[in-house]
Amino acid sequence: MNITLTGSLGNISLPLTKILVQKGNQVTVISRKSENINKIEALGAKAAIGSMEDVDFLTQTFKGADMIYTMETLDHSTFSDPDVDILKIMDTIGNNYKKAITAAGVKRVVHLSSIGAHTDKGNGNLVMHYNVETIMRQLPSDVLIKFMRPPSFYTNLFRQIQTIKTQGAIIANYGGDKKEPWVSPLDIAAAIAREMEKPFEGREVRYVVSDEVSPNEIAAVLGKAIGKPDLKWMAISDEQLLNGMLSAGMAPQIAKGFVEMQAAQGSGLLYEDYNQHKPVLGKVKLADFARDFASVYHK
Repeated sequence: MNITLTGSLGNISLPLTKILVQKGNQVTVISRKSENINKIEALGAKAAIGSMEDVDFLTQTFKGADMIYTMETLDHSTFSDPDVDILKIMDTIGNNYKKAITAAGVKRVVHLSSIGAHTDKGNGNLVMHYNVETIMRQLPSDVLIKFMRPPSFYTNLFRQIQTIKTQGAIIANYGGDKKEPWVSPLDIAAAIAREMEKPFEGREVRYVVSDEVSPNEIAAVLGKAIGKPDLKWMAISDEQLLNGMLSAGMAPQIAKGFVEMQAAQGSGLLYEDYNQHKPVLGKVKLADFARDFASVYHK
């Protein structure tokens, strides 16, 4: 198949490119950076250098593809810019995809969404994925779409390294022994590759999960891996978490959305639809990720 991927050489698109090329597909990888051309070509794929904000570029790159993989990304510099509206940025990208898919005549799409995209209420920043799913669902009915909804990435836990070192704990506005889903980007890539080979029917949702573990289990497993067996997951108030993020320079819109999202994890709101459509768990367990976490922690 002729497959076009967005996401450059990120945590999902890189392993996905490797899998698809190995299976004999012709793969085009979209990247903003021309310095990635050699890296993409070394994988056996074709590089297309351009922006998700450029509808004409997307249209030309999508043309002739049997299938495309779409995702949205945010530049991390936006996290500290109080004037940036991340929901507007994501809506723009979603609409650009819709226009380019229509103009290019693409009929099969795998789109990276998120857990929590089943609702536009109480899910914090994840409402952006609900919005983009809504935009993509406006495509003509002959455009078949699979929405992939992963939960929190294990790699998000790297953000806790500094907190562990300075405060001796993993800190969030929820905690306890209630299990919740987590995922490895490697399992997401593998799931996308499998779904690309399966039949498409209308608009479908696929959850992708590697393991189900509680906050306290995460602290115990990571603590053991880094040589801190007494590591705890500490739950603080919404207000404390928000004030901490704002004082660290995070943009208010993003900080407030993050606090609401974590509160939805604790209440279970985020997992209402997931609990009704649980998938078979992937291969990469928390214990596997803990080795990578320890390696980064000790650097």
